[in-house]
Amino acid sequence: MNGHCNGNVIDAMERMKSSIVLCKHETSRKDSEDKSRLPALEAAYTSILQELGEDTDRQGLLRTPLRAAKAMQFLTKGYHETIDDILNNAIFDEDHDEMVIVKDIDVFSLCEHHLVPFFGKVHIGYIPNKKVVGLSKLARIVEIFSRRLQVQERLTKQIAMGISEALQPKGVAVVIEASHMCMVMRGVQKMNSRTVTSTMLGVYLDDPKTREEFLTLSQQT
Repeated sequence: MNGHCNGNVIDAMERMKSSIVLCKHETSRKDSEDKSRLPALEAAYTSILQELGEDTDRQGLLRTPLRAAKAMQFLTKGYHETIDDILNNAIFDEDHDEMVIVKDIDVFSLCEHHLVPFFGKVHIGYIPNKKVVGLSKLARIVEIFSRRLQVQERLTKQIAMGISEALQPKGVAVVIEASHMCMVMRGVQKMNSRTVTSTMLGVYLDDPKTREEFLTLSQQT
């Protein structure tokens, strides 16, 4: 028994080491790519400010192009990440076939049409098929796809498809409620408008009762 337990501990430690090495590799790769592209982004922001009529040599704007370039790299860091990167060793065999819901996950993204933010909440439900995932990883999946230039409809589907492909569950449901600054700050300027999108896969699509249970539970406060 002790030998078996020791073997499990060693295996777990090796998996953890592999995960840390992979994480460091991905971070290093991203940092290297960001650094190489930073001068071009900084120059682009300088040009934009000048074309708007600003004096980029005045004190308040001296480092603005650089700060804006770094901010944009952070807001689109999802292009450098994949689900495999974050789910490494975080999927577990578990004989559980009841609904799992994680709701009110904060989401922030950039509308690809105007490059202004939209933000809100994501509600995720899935029914395992002998495999579960660490709950924090669902939030990380949201982060991967939201940190790209997006439209809410596609973002909703990408989150659902990503979970479905990784876990092969019996069903996945994703609902996003968000406010779009392209409607609030410009255009129609409707301050209280919110957009709701959903994607239902598997039993959530085929079984109205299962779908209704998720929608009811995800909206409860």
